[in-house]
Amino acid sequence: MSSDLDQALETAHLPALLAALVHVTGDASWLKPEWTPVYVPLSRGDTGLPPQMQDEIRAKAKAAIEAYLKDGLVKAATPDLPTLRKMMDFVAGAPIPEEYADFLLDELAISGRSSKDPQFDQPQLRAAARKLKVLVIGAGMSGLLAGIRLSQASVHFEIVESNPDVGGTWLVNTYPGCRVDNSNHQYSYSFEPNHNWPQHFSPQPELLKYFRGIADKYDLKKHIRFETTVERLAWDEAHAAWRVELKHKDGRRETVEANAVITAVGQLNRPRIPQIEGVGTFEGPAFHSAEWRHDVDLTGKRVAVIGTGASAYQFVPEIAPKVAHLTVFQRTPPWGLPVPHYHEDVPPGMPWLLENLPYYDKWYRFWLFWMTTEGFLPMVKADEGWNGPSTAVGAMNLGLREMAAAALAAQVEDRPDLLPNVVPTYPVGGKRAVLDNGVWLGALKRPNVALVTEAISKITPKGVVTADGVEHQVDLLIYGTGFTASKFLSGLKVVGRGGTELHEAWSGDARAYLGMTTPGFPNFFMIYGPNTNIVVNGSIIFFSECAVRYIVGCVRLLAETGARALEVKKGVHDAFNVRVDEANKGWAWGSAGVTSWYKNEFGRVSQNWPFGLIDYWRATLAPNPEDFVLMKQPEPVA
Repeated sequence: MSSDLDQALETAHLPALLAALVHVTGDASWLKPEWTPVYVPLSRGDTGLPPQMQDEIRAKAKAAIEAYLKDGLVKAATPDLPTLRKMMDFVAGAPIPEEYADFLLDELAISGRSSKDPQFDQPQLRAAARKLKVLVIGAGMSGLLAGIRLSQASVHFEIVESNPDVGGTWLVNTYPGCRVDNSNHQYSYSFEPNHNWPQHFSPQPELLKYFRGIADKYDLKKHIRFETTVERLAWDEAHAAWRVELKHKDGRRETVEANAVITAVGQLNRPRIPQIEGVGTFEGPAFHSAEWRHDVDLTGKRVAVIGTGASAYQFVPEIAPKVAHLTVFQRTPPWGLPVPHYHEDVPPGMPWLLENLPYYDKWYRFWLFWMTTEGFLPMVKADEGWNGPSTAVGAMNLGLREMAAAALAAQVEDRPDLLPNVVPTYPVGGKRAVLDNGVWLGALKRPNVALVTEAISKITPKGVVTADGVEHQVDLLIYGTGFTASKFLSGLKVVGRGGTELHEAWSGDARAYLGMTTPGFPNFFMIYGPNTNIVVNGSIIFFSECAVRYIVGCVRLLAETGARALEVKKGVHDAFNVRVDEANKGWAWGSAGVTSWYKNEFGRVSQNWPFGLIDYWRATLAPNPEDFVLMKQPEPVA
């Protein structure tokens, strides 16, 4: 036991440890002013405390934990509010602004309850909720979450999933090196921590294992129709219900009805193949990274990779040592932000502490959450009237650029020929940044790897021809060209009130109120819809939890008012989108000279949320009935 504890303490995040000891001992004096962390920027949580002081903390903590393990008593499970605020400031390393207090206390959820838990406690409300049926499309992270919350609210639901299993993107994307780029102890449901993540940023099989475990724990599979696709949704005005046309694996078709529909299909689920002359003419195997051909052996082959986005950044270093030669075709380089521990295992003692010391897991997650609540956000904000270089949008953005560029340049000191092609000329935050621990540039420096920046003119049966007329002959072609992210719900036909089709209403420019609901489509909700993507702060799971809270709140509104349907008012929807569009102009990703998948074909940023996490949290606490037209039951004829 002592050796386990020693090992755990050696790797502990000390501020979170001290906060946990306040709970265990009931003594707030653990929060000594001289022990307050002074975090080193861009470090892995370096507290800035001298080694001798850290040893003192560990020794005192060991004695307290051993005493707790003997009697098993937690003396302050829920400290009073002033103490909790002091604990939050201590772990954060500085006073947290008061406007964040309720938001962070809710996320911390010391009592085990939060605003994200469905509030359906009254028997009459639960009885009304049981009369409703909700159809959820997709059994990935968001769809499973919707199922859990609807179940807790006693709402009858069904999930339709086109794949044979749960997991969504973590089931489908199986390319080599696929992993999460958000710390795993934050990239998990807030109410379902996993203390046994093997790595800080775990690979795809571990993510799939987690979501499969969630589906089993909450017995969700009995609610899921696997290998079934939704072909069409149509709003039935007379019955105030959605008629949903399903197609089963065997070709059989079926129509079901639901009071409400929730789409949980994600933004990055339809691979994008670039419009290049000759696509489809290549004689060898050709596939997109999201549809990886595991039956194709790359060993000893000449391979071409088109694209250098987030997926290629992960799989290129994995396949480079196996192939005879790898040609990487790049249009623009990605910004890699230094994260040295991106591939590192979780230290052996860390799971023990997360599992055995009460509240340590909550405070460790709190620290991760607070560090990314704003994250790099201030550093990608555009300065009004900025007249500096076009490679940045403001002074802080320029500072971030210089730091990131220096980190990249240091990796290619021995290959100066690569430098002009691996440091982007667009502002940091203009496109999706990736996490960099050196393996990407390490792969590009290999003798069997060539980085080609000439534009591609066409694809031939034998390979790829670039604008300089050179034909690069290869045996295999892999597209790392991303997804059709701005074409929301592109595989789904949705016919709303008055026969209006959703994609016709959008005309290629998808918009929704809070990213979730659109005028003319009653009781129709989207998770991870337009303008709900985050760039350099937070976890998308946080956004999904907020969205599901709001949507379940809308279902509650139907149940408690007896309304048959609710539909967002056009004026509310339009005013919100005006604010979003104006705000997006003030960020690096909204810069006029930058193109990315964040923008749609009209140049509008249709993906990103241009405000803080706290703003989405507040906006989604509960639906405002004044934002909606409530369609009541028809009055009975006298």
